[in-house]
Amino acid sequence: MQDHSTGPLGTAPETTVRAWRVRGRVQGVGFRAFVQRNGRALGLTGWVRNMPDGSVEVVAQGAPETLALLRDYLAQGPRWAVVREVQDVPPPAASGHAWNDFFIR
Repeated sequence: MQDHSTGPLGTAPETTVRAWRVRGRVQGVGFRAFVQRNGRALGLTGWVRNMPDGSVEVVAQGAPETLALLRDYLAQGPRWAVVREVQDVPPPAASGHAWNDFFIR
């Protein structure tokens, strides 16, 4: 039986970095805490922050399948949020390092 915690021949599982901009009523409604909680629950690392234009930026690292689940959560948002758009954006250039938690910036 293959151990699914590692990739082929004992290598680390595939991870990637994804980034999104979430637009709508996403500030002042607990959106960042919602993203942090769900990111941690999925075992992802990364960060979330409010942007001056009223959107929220999310950068996360993990397995592609798990990142897809986080994107689904972003589209739902917390109870008081109204998500109008979840846009895939290029990850920041400095995102090549590994994080050890999911942070609110």
